[in-house]
Amino acid sequence: MTVDVTTIAATPTSSRPAFGLAAPAIRMAPSLLSADFARLADDVATIEAAGAHLLHLDVMDGHFVPNISFGVPVIRSLRPRTKLFFDAHLMISEPMRYAEAFVKAGCDHVTFHIEVADKPAALVELIHRLGVSAGVCLNPTTPVSAIEAILESVDLVLIMSVWPGFGGQKFIAEVLPKVTELRRRLRPDQRLEIDGGIDENTIASAARAGADTFVAGTAIFGTPDPPAAMKRLHQLAAGG
Repeated sequence: MTVDVTTIAATPTSSRPAFGLAAPAIRMAPSLLSADFARLADDVATIEAAGAHLLHLDVMDGHFVPNISFGVPVIRSLRPRTKLFFDAHLMISEPMRYAEAFVKAGCDHVTFHIEVADKPAALVELIHRLGVSAGVCLNPTTPVSAIEAILESVDLVLIMSVWPGFGGQKFIAEVLPKVTELRRRLRPDQRLEIDGGIDENTIASAARAGADTFVAGTAIFGTPDPPAAMKRLHQLAAGG
């Protein structure tokens, strides 16, 4: 499905869709990729009841990243089962082409990778016109300068602290100065998310660097007690 930006009713920049995560706070974003795919609805219900703020949806195409995860049908089937904020992370080569499909499936937010965006400003505009908030992601070695032109217009910046494609990788601490730089530059209504290797040993340093939204997969769903693990991670991020 190819999306033509001109077919979507224009929305003035000043009236972009309300961002559900605009209020500053420490938030946990459990990653669906690490849940039990034989019982997704139950796993999602468990972390929602435990106080999760959003559900991180790692969409992989086997092209931009060397793995394939899940797509529109899974998201569409989960949408009626939870009220969690759906945070879609499109690790795909053609985000412009598929953004509309993910919004229609029920995503509340769409993040794309700057490394594959030929026209990032147009892509941010498209996502906003579709009625949801927009984010941009940087791989570990991608500099902040790569998103300079759209930094003011996105609602969220996502920093990869591992190379995207697989869960369970070791945290790359070298990204933390980039997190700190972005924290200084972002507005209070813009979120700074970090994804990759977030666990009890790394979340506090990521929080001190300036991240406020934390994607965690195996550190939550890979434990015997996901709610307790999530609450402990939140406590550590908050300085407890």
